[in-house]
Amino acid sequence: MPFYHKLGQIPNKRHTVFRQPNGTLYHEQLFGTIGFDGMSSLLYHIQAPTMVKSVGAQKNIAPEIGIQKNMLMRSFRGFDLQPTEDYLDSRVPVLVNSDVYLELAAPTKSMTEYFYKNADADEIIFIHKGSGKLRTQMGNIEFSYGDYLVIPRGMIYQLQFDDTNNRLFVIQSFHPVYTPKRYRNWFGQLLEHSPFCERDIRVPSELETHDQEGEFLIRIKKQDVVYDYTYAHHPFNVVGWDGYNYPYAFSIHDFEPITGRIHQPPPVHQTFETSAFVVCSFVPRLYDYHPQSIPAPYNHSNIDSDEVLYYVDGDFMSRNNIEKGQITLHPAGIPHGPHPGAYERSIGKTQTEELAVMVDTFKPLSLTKRALEMELPDYMFSWQH
Repeated sequence: MPFYHKLGQIPNKRHTVFRQPNGTLYHEQLFGTIGFDGMSSLLYHIQAPTMVKSVGAQKNIAPEIGIQKNMLMRSFRGFDLQPTEDYLDSRVPVLVNSDVYLELAAPTKSMTEYFYKNADADEIIFIHKGSGKLRTQMGNIEFSYGDYLVIPRGMIYQLQFDDTNNRLFVIQSFHPVYTPKRYRNWFGQLLEHSPFCERDIRVPSELETHDQEGEFLIRIKKQDVVYDYTYAHHPFNVVGWDGYNYPYAFSIHDFEPITGRIHQPPPVHQTFETSAFVVCSFVPRLYDYHPQSIPAPYNHSNIDSDEVLYYVDGDFMSRNNIEKGQITLHPAGIPHGPHPGAYERSIGKTQTEELAVMVDTFKPLSLTKRALEMELPDYMFSWQH
């Protein structure tokens, strides 16, 4: 995140003596990115974060590709994914490339038997259904319907759910996730015309500090393999930290849409960016107010990117027969636009109640075998009159 935050107890200066009440030193850890050049935080542990007792089983979770190269418009019924108790087992990659995995998940149980660390990728977890608490070594964050949970790579966490009915759309990014740079000034502050600001971002506010030794299972993902590491102390043993690299939450309901007299292009919906893809939020908003405006999007060609839409709620004005949890893929190289009748229906309308998440990737996406199990047939022909 591009602003400074601190929580708990920290010494006045970095890399200096900081003692526990019993006189022993707290253990300082730099939690950083891009070598020593990216965002980082300094954490202070009761026990050293390196005390591994054993390394157990490992499991290959690489996506099974069903279609490597795709040139068809496709759609998938995401809610066809059957709920699964375990959080990691419930995560199913649907569309993937070397930069990003787009996954669906429907876990029914909280993570109580283990902790998880993704050493490969930043994660953006969109909460479509469910509520609960994201528990991390840097503090906890409450979440509910419509929240994006942004979890930097290397963060140890658990998801605690309030109920069994949970639906998640997970964006696993192999590049750091940032807020859009055009919305930030040279100090990193979000500008006045940004569709959200720092007040909308929820940082960790409840720091759990466990001084507990024993055996604690942390499942660590690296290069599509999950390794079972057993540590000699509770991973949430941090007494304080400060810096720029930490998990946070942002609600899609706090995204303030940018509108105009005529139709605005998709970049006005941008919420997050990486060097390889962008994430946009389509939210309820007033339509264009020019007397001759056509609110529905014009036909456009995806020359440089595959476009993925995950439909959350409401009536998506440019599509016919869309369900909650449905995913559409419009690949680079062919034009796409509103479904038949949507263009005409939009004229004279004053507002929309749609809610959706869009991911535009700069490399082509492959389809997994699990995606093909949820595919809606003949979507590519749905533009015929």
